[in-house]
This record gives sequence, C-alpha cells and structure tokens, in this order.
Amino acid sequence: MKQLLMATLSGTLAGVIMATQVAGPLIAQEAQKTTNIYEQLDLFGDIFERIRVQYVEPVDEKKLIESAINGMLTSLDPHSSYVPPKDFDDMQVQTRGEFGGLGIEVTMEDGFVKVVSPIDGTPAANAGIQAGDFITHVDGESLLGLTLDKAVDLMRGPVGSEIVITVVREGVDEPFDVSIIRDTIKLTAVRVRTEGNTVVLRITTFNDQTYPNLESGIAKAAEELGGMENVTGFVIDLRNNPGGLLNQAIKVSDAFLDKGEIVSTRGRNPEDGDRWNATPGDLAEGKPIVVIINGGSASASEIVAGALKDHHRAVVVGTKSFGKGSVQTVMPLKNGGAMRLTTARYYTPSGRSIQALGVTPDIVVPQPPPKAEAEEEEETPNRRVRSEADLRGVLSNDSITEEERRQLEAEQLAAEEAARLREEDFQLAYAIDLLRGLTVLKPVE
Repeated sequence: MKQLLMATLSGTLAGVIMATQVAGPLIAQEAQKTTNIYEQLDLFGDIFERIRVQYVEPVDEKKLIESAINGMLTSLDPHSSYVPPKDFDDMQVQTRGEFGGLGIEVTMEDGFVKVVSPIDGTPAANAGIQAGDFITHVDGESLLGLTLDKAVDLMRGPVGSEIVITVVREGVDEPFDVSIIRDTIKLTAVRVRTEGNTVVLRITTFNDQTYPNLESGIAKAAEELGGMENVTGFVIDLRNNPGGLLNQAIKVSDAFLDKGEIVSTRGRNPEDGDRWNATPGDLAEGKPIVVIINGGSASASEIVAGALKDHHRAVVVGTKSFGKGSVQTVMPLKNGGAMRLTTARYYTPSGRSIQALGVTPDIVVPQPPPKAEAEEEEETPNRRVRSEADLRGVLSNDSITEEERRQLEAEQLAAEEAARLREEDFQLAYAIDLLRGLTVLKPVE
C-alpha cells in the first residue's frame, strides 16, 4: 500500500514537473512575442517622429498616419484598405445606387490597376473600356507604385470634367489613350426585357435596389407576355457585374431556389463561418434558366452563378468569371472613416471556393470581337436569296390554311430576329437558343 501511494505521488509529482516544463517555454514564447510587438510599435513611433521633425519639408501628420494604416492593410491583399471619412460617405451613397465617376470597378494586380468590369451605360462603358484592361496612366501621370485608393482618387473628379486614361489591352500591340467625361453614375440594378417569349434579366450590380427591381421586373414581363404560362424561360445576364452587397446576392439566388444552401463563408476561426439557405418560392415558377457570365463577373455575381449551377437550377454559359471569392467586412472607425478588411472566403453549395478560380461555365461561349463594317457588308449582302417561291409560275401550296401561313411567317420573322441578335450579342443569342432547345426537349404532360 505504501509502495502504491509512493508510486501515485511520484506520478503526480512527475506530471506537475512535466506540465511546468511544457508550459514554461510556451509562456516564455508568448511573452517574447508580446515584447517583439511592442518593440516594433516603438520602432514605428521612432520613424514617425524622425519624419515629422527631420523630413526636408513639413509633413501633414494626419495624412502620414493614414498612409501608414493604409499601407498596413493593403499589404494583406488587394481588397483590404483604409477608407477615409469622405470616401466612406461616398461608399454608402454608392450602395444606394447613385455616385459620381467613370463607372468602372477596378482592382490591383501585380502593381497595376486592372478593370474588373465597366458598368452598363456609364461613361467608361460608352468609351469602350473592357473587363481585363489595365490602366497605366491618368492624364499622363503613371499609376505604377500607387495604392489602389490613390489611383482611384486620381480618376475621381468633378462631374463634367474630362479625364484621359492610358489603357493596355491584351491583343493590342501598343497602349492607347481614352478620353472620358466624368458623370453622375446612376445605377439601374436590373434591366428587364423580352426576346420573343424569353425574359432577359440584365443584372448590372448588387445594391439595395437589386432584388426589388428583379421582383417587379419579372412580374411586369410576365404580364406583357400574357401570364407566366407564356414565358419559355429566363436568361440572367451577369456579364461585367462587379458584385456588391452579399445580402442582395443571397436574395437573388433565393428567388430561383426552393431549398438548399446558397453560399457559405469560412473565416480564420471555425466559429466565424456562416451559411445561408434558400427558402421556398421560385419567381421563375420552375421555368428553365440560363446564366451568362464573363471575366468581368465578380464577387456577388459569382455567388449567384455558383449557387444556381451547383443546384442544377440553371445552365451557365459564357467565359470563366473573375474569381473574387473573398469577404470584406467594412468596420466603421472613430474618426468617421472605415476599415475594409478581408475576413473570410466564399464557398459555393458544393463546397468549392471561388477565390482566384472563379466559376467555370457549363458551356464555354466566347463573345466574338466586333467585326469591321466592311467585313460585315461583305458577309451580309443586301440582296435576298431566291427560293422556290420566287420562281415564275410556281406551284402553290394548298395544304396549309391561312392561319398556318401566318404562323409560318411569324416563325420566319422570329428566326430573322434571332439572326440579328447573334450579330449584336452572340452570347445572349446563344443563351436564348439554348433555352428554346430546353423547352423543346421538355416532355409533354
């Protein structure tokens, strides 16, 4: 018994010694880490003071500190940054759907300013700026080495003023200048139109108006076509949509899904993750859907495309999306500004991260470059191709009624309209043709 007690005590004592031996270095390491942090902060204070006192010209201390803060954030990734009070006010206005500028969403890639996408109907889009363009100079001033925020500041200016940006474009040998007149950017979040019996939903951005515009637009289009029973399907056009509000992307996805996960986010700590699921109700009432994306489709638009693709609710066509799959949390600060910090990554319902990979279409459909006018005239002669019906003394077709003849003429007109659309927008025409094919294959009840 005494030996057993001694063994137990020895084991307990050994455990205490071992715990002390393990915990000791850990505590010391943590203390050393804290000491190093304070040493680095002292170093920062020392450098700041020397710049303030000894720099060749007087410095604006507030701007110096803001630059240091922004440098710390932008060193993390291209989307984390410091937002000064004025810019924070502009950001809040932008999410409500109206702001001043050129109308482009930009990011930083390898030290260069890259266009994520131009926004429909804005000065930049009208001037021919394309997704994937690199902007190297603004009014002759190089952007190389500037932070994204500083580059954006150079592009801002009074409404009505002119700006000349220098663009480098893949496939074009030399950089070229583009003159743009700044304007107030009024975002129409969703434009709805019909092509035949297909409803085309052009979603340009995800702001506070996106879902309300979508819901009312679908209802109006269905009414114009004489009811949802006459709608053959929907095309959701997300090309050059740079994203926006997460909650709007979730609502738009939910509008076409009855159940299942829409998107999830995973942060540094497992407990920081979130997941959003669809609720019953489908605005399209089960009609087939085709989604169009391209390299300018980013962030929130990738969430919608990924959710509808993974649930096999839509066929995705076009080209691979941008690949911005990170979550930025905007944290207001005491000075009236804010900090935009990357806090998580997006994951589609199948568990795939969008980050740096994007959404790959089910069917890759590139948009052909615009043809030269001379080439178009050569390929599209004015004279109509002759047929049997043009021959003199042609034998008439007495097997169809007048109503059937009118139906054939309507079908011919629809085919001609489809051909016209292919010349104007090949990707959209492809999406509509695909919808027609899905409708034809649908079993008759």
